[in-house]
Amino acid sequence: MSDEAMVNGESLREQVREKYREVATNPAGKYHFHTGRFLAARVGYDAAVVAALPDVAVESFAGVANPFSLRPLAQGERVVDVGSGGGFDSFIAAAQVGAEGRVIGVDMTQEMLLKSRSAADLLGYKSVEFRAGLAEDLPVEDGWADVVISNGVINLCADKRRVFSEIFRVLRPGGRLQFADIANGKPVPESALRNIDLWTA
Repeated sequence: MSDEAMVNGESLREQVREKYREVATNPAGKYHFHTGRFLAARVGYDAAVVAALPDVAVESFAGVANPFSLRPLAQGERVVDVGSGGGFDSFIAAAQVGAEGRVIGVDMTQEMLLKSRSAADLLGYKSVEFRAGLAEDLPVEDGWADVVISNGVINLCADKRRVFSEIFRVLRPGGRLQFADIANGKPVPESALRNIDLWTA
């Protein structure tokens, strides 16, 4: 049986949405993961870049690594951020691609979208847009993106094949995916795979 069938996708999605709704509205809360500036420093983001961002753009960051460490973005590139959360990676992407570039952040949690849009207004970023949507059904046209980024999101999706299919749909020919995520190289018991709480914890 494939991993995609192990848990109910909609139930998992609702648990994830509830968790990140809380991270958006209470970023200083106690979670099983780190958040904010402490986490950004821990996973290797440039300290000066992070320091230049206002708290609202950083405090709900909950990624797992730094996708920009793979390769910096180029001026003028078009970027899709899958699971953009409070907008942290989208804002870093926007600074790298400059005024001629474009960034579309996609997130399914309304509270995160409100936060990221507010931060974009505060920063004066006109080239960044945040859209409501799912990783499995990206609200982006075919072949639009030069780069897709994602940070700690794909592991939270039940149907990973669908997610990657969507990523490759929105990438232009020759475009690239730069993502950070959690992977497990050891066999996982089927009972654990079917435990929806372990997917979010």
